[in-house]
Amino acid sequence: MYAQCPECLSVFSLGAQALVQAHGYVMCGHCGAGFDSLATLSDQLPPEPFQELPLNEQALAPPRLELVVYRPKPPPPVVVQVSPPAPPATEDFSQLAFAPRFAKDARKRKPARAARRHRAHQDTGGQRRWPWVLVCGALALLLAAQLGWVNRDNLIRDPRVGAWLRGACGLLHCRLPLVAAPKQLHLLASDVETHPNAAHALMISLSLRNDAAFAQPWPVVVVTLSDAQGHRLSMRRLLPTDYLDDPVVLRRGLAPGATTALLLEVQDPGDAAVAYQFDFE
Repeated sequence: MYAQCPECLSVFSLGAQALVQAHGYVMCGHCGAGFDSLATLSDQLPPEPFQELPLNEQALAPPRLELVVYRPKPPPPVVVQVSPPAPPATEDFSQLAFAPRFAKDARKRKPARAARRHRAHQDTGGQRRWPWVLVCGALALLLAAQLGWVNRDNLIRDPRVGAWLRGACGLLHCRLPLVAAPKQLHLLASDVETHPNAAHALMISLSLRNDAAFAQPWPVVVVTLSDAQGHRLSMRRLLPTDYLDDPVVLRRGLAPGATTALLLEVQDPGDAAVAYQFDFE
């Protein structure tokens, strides 16, 4: 999704996490102004060049949601049963019986036989319990693997966990998925000149280095052209497929510590464009 700063007219790409953090209120990374991103929030950008994104008009009545995807079940009612008070106990000696001595000896031998049966039952219970322990351990490992797969991007970016994963993947001859970290892309040099073969076009060459310890996907290059007063004249977002043709190179990504040169072609906004800015997404 995209939103536009009302002060400098910069268009930013943002996701649901950025909207949730401050309920749509964000800060412009170009001029520092704060604004409501929901006012110009849009799924797609209009064809370039454009000046301002259309404003989202607020409806008079809130929209009614009809498509239900999940509804939790209400908890069962708690029924409290009150038992009647027990009658007072009275001592009754009419049922007393006197056992002979041999019966008392038999009663003394019964606890020993009961203890042996209890130990045998414990041994059988232990033999029956180990399959459940094995199943619970396998389910715990499966849950840990699922959590690791969901948070794989953060784990690969982590210096310690990512280094361990890369070492294990090197031993197993596997390949970790590419993780984007545009803040660790360093622009070494840039050059803008008139396109030698196309009229009203510019040729931009960039020298880029990946300072991350892991391979990154090729970035989205955002080119902003401004006049001498700092007013933006044109902005273009170039996808990796716009400046790379080799699918093998695209799939392999930018290796850690590698330096590469990018050749971009954009439309010339005229002689008024004297300032250039390059960002990576």
